[in-house]
Parts: sequence; C-alpha cells; structure tokens
Amino acid sequence: MGIKDDMQGKAQQAKDKMQHAMGGAKDRASERASQAKGRARSEDERRRQQEDQDRLDMDYDA
Repeated sequence: MGIKDDMQGKAQQAKDKMQHAMGGAKDRASERASQAKGRARSEDERRRQQEDQDRLDMDYDA
C-alpha cells in the first residue's frame, strides 16, 4: 500500500501546485483589469474636464 499512498500524495501535491498557479494567474488578470478600468476612468474624466473647459472658453469668447 505504500506505493499507492505515495502516488496519491504526489498527485495531490501536483494538483495543489496547479491550483496555486491558476489562482496567481487569476489574481494577476484581475489586477490588470482593475488597472485598465482605472486608466479608462481617468481618461474619461480628463476628456470631460477638457470639454467643460472648451465650453467655458466658448462662453467667454462670445
């Protein structure tokens, strides 16, 4: 029975490593997604501020 237990143990270790690796990949993907959202949000905000400024400039010129 020793060989069977040893093989099960190694299989479990491999499975644990795989889950850990996948978890890390998911964490990194999640982090990249939140960074991309932040960049998009700040880009929208910058564009909005520029449009507001342009509107104010037009009002001032008129």
